Amino acid sequence: MDSATSEANPAPAAGAEARPPLLSTTAQGLKIVVVGGFGVGKTTMVRAVSDIRPLNTEETMTRAGEGVDDLSAVRGKTTTTIAFDFGRISLDDETVLYLFGAPGQKRFWFLWDRLFAGTLGAVVLVDTRRLEDSWYAIDRLEAHGTPFIVARNDFGGPPHTTAQVREALDLPAGIPLLDCDARSRESSKNVLLALVHHLYDLSTARSAPEKTP
Repeated sequence: MDSATSEANPAPAAGAEARPPLLSTTAQGLKIVVVGGFGVGKTTMVRAVSDIRPLNTEETMTRAGEGVDDLSAVRGKTTTTIAFDFGRISLDDETVLYLFGAPGQKRFWFLWDRLFAGTLGAVVLVDTRRLEDSWYAIDRLEAHGTPFIVARNDFGGPPHTTAQVREALDLPAGIPLLDCDARSRESSKNVLLALVHHLYDLSTARSAPEKTP
């Protein structure tokens, strides 16, 4: 998927504020990681939703990587993330999310464990044409005990029902699964809101007093 966004943030005018300051009412900052396979739209999502100009470590793909990375499903891709993407979005007057997009190629997976440190939750972005690319991300998040939701990025492939995707990914019923377009700011924001609501529900369930028989 092309990294262009449907609602691109224009470059600031001369003398304008390049990075919107955090609101004085901000009470909590949450670290969120966007993970998934190679070329599923992680960089695109961070770019689309970030309030600030995202920091990214994209480099032009070279022939040296052709024998290492599987490019069969991403023929039009010309750049790749070699470390991580970083962005920020204020969900409301009190909550700000710090977004980290993880690199998708297997040779950079060793970075994931460090990115997961201090993470409250994650979005697993999937391309339903190659769901198997998402298995490692889910395995690592479960190993770390990191809560996550799954978002199906729209690449226009063959349709799959929610039940089919859940079965393919072996997702428990309690893990939210939703559709999105990573190029759209509104769609990407809805994914992040779904994750925050999921984290809140988990926190509430843990703090609820146990019922006595």
